[in-house]
Amino acid sequence: MNSRLLNNRAHTVAEHLVELRRAAPLVQCITNSVVTNVTANVLLALGASAAMADVPGEAGVFAPIASGLLVNLGTPHAEQRVAMLEAACAATAAGTPWVLDPVAIGLLPVRTALAEELLWLRPTVIRGNPSEILALAGAGAGGRGVDSTDSAEAALPAARGLARDFGSIVAVSGPVDVVTDGATDIRVSNGTELLTRVTGGGCALGAVIAAFASLGDDRLATTVAACAVYTIAAEQAAAVSRGPGSFSVAFLDALATVGADDVRTLAAIA
Repeated sequence: MNSRLLNNRAHTVAEHLVELRRAAPLVQCITNSVVTNVTANVLLALGASAAMADVPGEAGVFAPIASGLLVNLGTPHAEQRVAMLEAACAATAAGTPWVLDPVAIGLLPVRTALAEELLWLRPTVIRGNPSEILALAGAGAGGRGVDSTDSAEAALPAARGLARDFGSIVAVSGPVDVVTDGATDIRVSNGTELLTRVTGGGCALGAVIAAFASLGDDRLATTVAACAVYTIAAEQAAAVSRGPGSFSVAFLDALATVGADDVRTLAAIA
């Protein structure tokens, strides 16, 4: 890929980061109980904000107000399942961009059935690890709980199929993140293994994708921007960390301070 295109993509990511901080989007997070605090802090550090509106009767009311919506299936208790469907329906009707994170689907029947139902509501973006994407496409049985047993490249045909069939952008997370609209595939090679050693590394990315999705209609570009900014900040945090504990703190600081110039210099996008 030529250097001019790479530079253009990095420049676009930088512009989206500046715009996100100017807009300060409000993201409705219907997410799992393990990561609520992490997710809220990540959004706040980046320049967005979070609302954990996940009560039936309120979730659908809030979705049209929010800038973006995250639906994360990590701990899908009965009331939350109702709220997820309510919010996704309302978001679709209102034009609020929303992200589906099909956590640990495949072998677990309740969340797998819920993911299939939500898929027909045509999420703006689907974000998952390779095994989750394969399972959502009916091409795999899922990974080992929340851990993937497949590679992003192996899941790419399934991701393209989901994108084409449901009109969604699909982001497959891994050592190299792959983002596709079914026709164009973009790879983001930034990141650090430490993201897999702290709670919420992937789940919080779903909320960041929802925040960036509120910035415009080119959801392929905004999803790439979310992945790039998130993983560049993670690299910066890893450089000053001694392990997962110090990384967690440094990552929030890096999300708050990562700038457009950092993105232009460090983005590894192809």
